[in-house]
Amino acid sequence: MSARRDARRELMSAAIGLSLEAGFDATTVDEIAKAAGVARRTFFRHFRTKEDAILPDHDACLERVTEFLESASPLRSPLLVIADAAGIVLDMYAEDPETAVKRYELTRRVPALREWEVAAISRYQRAFVGYLDGRRAEDGGPEFRLRHEVASAAVVAAHNHVLRDWLRSGGRGDVRARLAAAISEVTKALGPWVDGLEAVHPGAAADEVMVVLTTRRTPLWKIAEEIEAVARRPDDPATR
Repeated sequence: MSARRDARRELMSAAIGLSLEAGFDATTVDEIAKAAGVARRTFFRHFRTKEDAILPDHDACLERVTEFLESASPLRSPLLVIADAAGIVLDMYAEDPETAVKRYELTRRVPALREWEVAAISRYQRAFVGYLDGRRAEDGGPEFRLRHEVASAAVVAAHNHVLRDWLRSGGRGDVRARLAAAISEVTKALGPWVDGLEAVHPGAAADEVMVVLTTRRTPLWKIAEEIEAVARRPDDPATR
């Protein structure tokens, strides 16, 4: 770990620790710098404000999320792509469980910090909506805007639910596995509706030719999913 990253973590730890002990409003930048063993000017090399020293680096995380969305394969399910992007946000918290748990306790005490955090999370949701809109730029209509907003909100809600439970447990357990389970529920409930089509499983024996009925607007990744779903369930009466 670089000296710069070490200093940043020390400052963040000091800011959260002092704010928990003395109160956020009563804690000064000078006190934070002193507790971290650095000069005041060093603090401002890393953070613009005291709030920035406490909250996660959402600017950097949003950049990573945006890069991930822009580089995602067009053959992948768009709902799963934004779910994976939510995992990037979760990883930001999970990389330092102790700090994340203390920060959560502090934001529960300080409404202003909680509002900042909520505003930051809303930026990811807007990025998800923008990505989903982009995936349907050519074959979608305005009716899909609602579906994209609902899907993005659901993924963010699943992320927040998992993160909140994990933090309340003291940062214990496999938080990534919890997110995967939550996302599975979201995709089961919203997948077909978000995609704007119904799953079709035409009758065919396991050793016969499979036929999948689709439309010209159906994305390739969805066609592949339908074929795979039929192939994996030879004993299902619906596929015989």
